[in-house]
Amino acid sequence: MRVLILLAALICGLPSFAFANARCDVTVPTETVDLGEVRLAYQSVGRERDPALLMIMGLGGQLIHWPDEVVERLCESGFRVIRFDNRDVGLSAWIGTAPSANLPYEAVRYRLGLPVSAPYGLRDMARDSLNLLDALHIRQAHVLGASMGGMIAQHLADLAPERVLSLTLVMTSSGAQGLPAPSAALLDLLARREAPSREVAIQQQADLLAALGSPEVSDDREQLVEQAARAYDRSFNPEGVQRQILAILAEPSRVDMLNRLRVPTLVVHGTADPLLPVMHGVHVAAHIKGSELKLIPGLAHRFQEAFKEPLLSAVLPHLMAHRRAEGHVAQL
Repeated sequence: MRVLILLAALICGLPSFAFANARCDVTVPTETVDLGEVRLAYQSVGRERDPALLMIMGLGGQLIHWPDEVVERLCESGFRVIRFDNRDVGLSAWIGTAPSANLPYEAVRYRLGLPVSAPYGLRDMARDSLNLLDALHIRQAHVLGASMGGMIAQHLADLAPERVLSLTLVMTSSGAQGLPAPSAALLDLLARREAPSREVAIQQQADLLAALGSPEVSDDREQLVEQAARAYDRSFNPEGVQRQILAILAEPSRVDMLNRLRVPTLVVHGTADPLLPVMHGVHVAAHIKGSELKLIPGLAHRFQEAFKEPLLSAVLPHLMAHRRAEGHVAQL
């Protein structure tokens, strides 16, 4: 009899086990949605009835730059994870003609302390995020932004605080004057956006990935090249990245905006970040009332394998503390 019961349990359990795997399938098709002037490419991983977690990537980053295993873990923790390509990167595209931009000229103005002209701003990108939630009929969501994505997330929380269940800001900045700057060598690598061939572009990106990594971790060059090749083959749009850079350069300090935010906020920053040194994260947390700051020793400005568990350990308790089982999805 015990054997029969065990067999019955296994047979009955198989469909639910298979469903659990299917529910958090990170290989679900990438879809697109038209949102006014742009068409955004996105993935929705998880059940529609679960609380939504919108993940906003940084400068030049595509949705594939959110590690699959991290997305899977977040989904398995009970969230519907939505990752997408910001305007001007990945499979997202302009519905009309892409705007023109002159990064070299505007960069000179920026260095001289003069106003910078950009085709769009980070607040426009925040509206893209809100429009995506609208298109998916999501009334409220948890929002997680990394680097430039964290800057966009700050604007989103300011534009529509009632839509944000929780805010998680990873390796980002307030944009205030006087904060530590990245090294000149790293800035030079960031500025290399022209490449005569696929191979040169991939090697340049691998160089940048290495420079953004932690000094505590030895990178496998072959893996960096593979990561760069995957991103290049999915989409290579240096002009779009230049427009994103201009959106950052044209941005004033967000300190006043941060001072008025009143959403549950976690700020996560690495102590070894070469692009936005740790004081950037400390400054963000200092200006968001009631926010929590978690510093991860050795974390730099990349989602490296060695830091995936520390990042999840920092982020998941915050998300779970503000998770809502009901009322997160509604027709708008």
